[in-house]
Amino acid sequence: MKNRLWLIYSLVTTAFWGVWGALIELPEKAGFPATLSYAVWALTMIPPALVALKIVGWKLERDRRSIVLGLLIGLLGAGGQIVLFQALRVGPAYLIFPIISLSPVVTILMSWLLLKERTSRRGWVGICAALLAIPLLSYSGNRQEAAGALWLVLALLVFLAWGVQAWALKFANETMKAESIFFYMTVSGILVVPAALLMTDFGQAINWGPRGPYLAAVIQSLNSVGALCLVYAFRYGKAIIVSPLTNAVAPVITIIISLAIYSVVPHPLVTAGMVLAILSTLVLALEGEEAGEAPRAEATVT
Repeated sequence: MKNRLWLIYSLVTTAFWGVWGALIELPEKAGFPATLSYAVWALTMIPPALVALKIVGWKLERDRRSIVLGLLIGLLGAGGQIVLFQALRVGPAYLIFPIISLSPVVTILMSWLLLKERTSRRGWVGICAALLAIPLLSYSGNRQEAAGALWLVLALLVFLAWGVQAWALKFANETMKAESIFFYMTVSGILVVPAALLMTDFGQAINWGPRGPYLAAVIQSLNSVGALCLVYAFRYGKAIIVSPLTNAVAPVITIIISLAIYSVVPHPLVTAGMVLAILSTLVLALEGEEAGEAPRAEATVT
């Protein structure tokens, strides 16, 4: 059962993030800016963080190393989101998202080089299938002129930030409780809220009704709970497997739900990405079952 925990948490993450991805645009289309949705998301991180701490008897690791690692992980994720907002303001989404979607490449390389994680040939087949699927799933037929290079620089920053963050999650789990990691991720997310507020145009009409912050809170809660499960997935599994798996499968769920809601037939390239993602899921699940890592002993609170 312990060898399956990484897979269970990974699948919960992908399910929650898949639904979140399909619904995330609803508040913005109703007049609630994405930057304010970020602020709502940061607040929705608080309940699962408190639940996680209660599970471990409120034993938060307060040593310098744990604090630095936890805040770094959170800032890489939250900071990457803020940079993404700016990238989408100056560049085309159809080019930006395929770039940042390949962030697992950074995670895989760092895990292979620094954590000495290894997998079999079958595992690499699953990883490569996932990496091929991710940019295909991000494909958009809409085209606009890409002027300047700022959007590319910003997209690469997000690509690096999220790739390093996933590696750092696994690295921190070697010495920290997952619950402490998530707590500091929550703190980091809240610290970045002022930046999101500064990027918000309060001169525009903002929907403060049920379809605004309240709907955003429900949708963003899926993201928050999924993020907590992802921390646990990295605790029990290899980053070299968990990262590409979660990044490839969640978009498939998003596309299926969006298809049901908006009745839009996916582009053939997107369909090919879905097939590859499903294939990678099966292969990586089998690989993880055979090579699953036993959870490390709990770190001592200092």
